Amino acid sequence: MDLSDDELERYARHIVLKDVGGAGQKAFLSSRVLVIGAGGLGSPLLLYLAAAGVGVIGIVDDDRVALSNLQRQVAHATAAIGELKTTSAARTLAAINPGVKVIGHPVKITADNAGAIIADYDVVAEGSDNFATRFAVNDACVRQKKILVSAALSQFEGQLATFKPFAGDDLPCYRCFVPEAPPQVQNCAEAGILGAVAGVMGTWQAVEVLKEIIGIGDSLAGQLILYDALSARTRKVKLKRDPKCPSCGPYR
Repeated sequence: MDLSDDELERYARHIVLKDVGGAGQKAFLSSRVLVIGAGGLGSPLLLYLAAAGVGVIGIVDDDRVALSNLQRQVAHATAAIGELKTTSAARTLAAINPGVKVIGHPVKITADNAGAIIADYDVVAEGSDNFATRFAVNDACVRQKKILVSAALSQFEGQLATFKPFAGDDLPCYRCFVPEAPPQVQNCAEAGILGAVAGVMGTWQAVEVLKEIIGIGDSLAGQLILYDALSARTRKVKLKRDPKCPSCGPYR
């Protein structure tokens, strides 16, 4: 696979990076990434994946753009209110990089359909706002040995982790970290969210996805990053594998 003149110019700042180079850029162009949720996290994540030249980007979201989304969901414009988020985001990504193929999945992901949707992708990036979706995505990724990069938000805080339990006996999956849904967890509509915090975490999520595609730097697998915007502090926590995990335990 040779890079065209346009691609050499578009991705020049990647190509001059010794840890990326032409080979890394070709890997981006050949990769397939599925993004679960085109909201606060998914928006900046999608923008940077498209800008980086990820060859195929899938978007799973059954919601429509609302005025209250626009304070943080930067993939959508005011004119897109009422439109499916998959349609709105695809148009935005095409404007950023017409060389990227975008596949919309305007459905609610469940335990029944997650496996079929995820099967066509190399890396899955999840930024949903409910645990049922997170569990369904994790379980499908575990079964199919797909890398999962997961992020979450709350008011002025964010968290980020990569899960690939198939890559090491001591590496956990998401359910090792959260075995069951905690009670009374508020979503952004109930608790509120500083829009720029979603931008920080979604962009950081994009960085980790790109690192996983070409295998550079230190993977976040087995670790959780916690970000507190009010104190401008981050900390990293080690995550342990649960040998009795209902998701990854049977596949060890």
